[in-house]
Amino acid sequence: MRRYAVLAAVVVLAWSAAPGVARARPDGAPPPPPSPRCAPFPAAFDPARFPGTAVTNTWLPLTPGVRRVYQGTARDDSGHPQSHTIVSTVTSLTKTVAGVPTAVLLEQDVQAGELDEQELAFFAQDSDGNVWGLGEYPEDFEKGKFVGAPDTWIAGVDGAKAGVAMPAGPELGQTAYQQGDAPDIDFLDCARTLQTDQRLCLKTGCHDHVMIVDEWSPLDVASGHQRKYYSPNIGNIKVTAAGDPEGETLELASVDTLDARALATVNAQARAMDRNAYQTTTVYADTPPVS
Repeated sequence: MRRYAVLAAVVVLAWSAAPGVARARPDGAPPPPPSPRCAPFPAAFDPARFPGTAVTNTWLPLTPGVRRVYQGTARDDSGHPQSHTIVSTVTSLTKTVAGVPTAVLLEQDVQAGELDEQELAFFAQDSDGNVWGLGEYPEDFEKGKFVGAPDTWIAGVDGAKAGVAMPAGPELGQTAYQQGDAPDIDFLDCARTLQTDQRLCLKTGCHDHVMIVDEWSPLDVASGHQRKYYSPNIGNIKVTAAGDPEGETLELASVDTLDARALATVNAQARAMDRNAYQTTTVYADTPPVS
């Protein structure tokens, strides 16, 4: 199951539900079995409804130059937990996808000291404040060497459709919605708001009014569910798993803003990946280069 970028850890939690909100276990209450397919988001995807590349959603702010570092573990094929670190940086680059100028994220997953995956992800916010995911270019590595990018998808290519990474006003009881649909690579991710107004304490501090989002793929039921914890005006601060054989956990370890030189370095890395994508996958062929 392909997941969106952490923007996709066993830690001490302090929970205090607000009045009228059910108290949840640390990994969230088990959701009811999902339907075979979740519904497209109620707001239709319309390129004319995207005013620019700024993403200011309270739950998923994407400010150019902001770098988030996540640390956690995931089980390998033998069932042994392996440490890994994800570095997620909002570049200052843009890429037009399906007629929409998008913000470009660069994420790198380092496992046991070696690069396991790096990914470009493309997001845009519509005029209502919904944040849409319009594609991903994930490069896979083995022992530090590039081996391909078979899970690339771009909205509007080969039947792939953009999905909502974060609604403008997520609420309990909303119908589960699609985060993206790319039939050529059997990618379909669903999401729904699981809990709201929670208190979550991590090693780096405590957060109030935390929202928990439940994500799953109805095409890969055996992969279980992923739970993402969002803090207002910060974004994703924690990831846990329920029924996932890999048992991936992540916790936000740091957030900082890169200086001009460091951001230029990240932009150069993203540009190099973008150039490589045209040589790696035909899915990318009709997209303009990042700028």
